[in-house]
Amino acid sequence: MGFLTNINIDFYLFAYLVGGIPFGYILAKKFGGVDVKSSGSGSIGATNVLRVVKEKDPILAKKLGAMTLLLDALKGVFVLIVATLAGVSEETKWAIAVLAVIGHCFSPYMKFEGGKGVATGVGVMLYMLPIETIIAIVIWAISAKTIKISSVSSLLAVTTLVATSFIIHFDMPTIHTHAPILIIYFIIIYKHVPNILGLFQGKEKKVV
Repeated sequence: MGFLTNINIDFYLFAYLVGGIPFGYILAKKFGGVDVKSSGSGSIGATNVLRVVKEKDPILAKKLGAMTLLLDALKGVFVLIVATLAGVSEETKWAIAVLAVIGHCFSPYMKFEGGKGVATGVGVMLYMLPIETIIAIVIWAISAKTIKISSVSSLLAVTTLVATSFIIHFDMPTIHTHAPILIIYFIIIYKHVPNILGLFQGKEKKVV
C-alpha cells in the first residue's frame, strides 16, 4: 500500500473522486425532485438540469442550473488549489486537471457515467491557462446569445481554447506539450458525439 503515501498518487485519486461528484444530479434530485439521469439528455450537467427542472419550476431551474455550473467548474479548481499549496509539480497539476474532467465525465458514483465535461474542463483550464480560457468564455457567451444551442456554444468554446493555447503558448511552459489540453478536448468531444449527430439530424434544441 506504499503507493498511497505518494503525494502525486493521492492527488490523482483525490482529483478523480472530487471530479466525479455529480452535483447536477444531487441538486436536481434534492431540490427539484427529478432524476436528470432518466430525463432530457440524461446528462448530469447544468444544461440538462436547467432543461429537466424547467418543466416543473422555471425559476428553480435557473437557480439549480447556475449552481450546478458553478460547482462543476469549481470542483477541479479546488483540487488544483490544494495541490498548489502542497507544492506539487506543474506536471502533477496538469494530470490533476485531466483526472478531474475524467471523474466528471465518468463518475465512480454514477456507474462511470456523467456529464459532458465542459464546466469542469473550463474550470481547470481557467486555473492553468487563464488567458486562453477567458477568450473561450467570451466566444461561449457570444455564441450562447446568438446561436442558443448549448452543445454548439460549448464545442466552439473548447475548440477556441485549444487553438489559442497553441498560439499563446506554442511551447507549453514546464511540460512542453499540449497533451493534457488535447486529452481534455477529445474527452469533451467524445461526450458530445450524440449532440454532434443530433446537429446533423436537426434534433438539437435551442436553450430559451
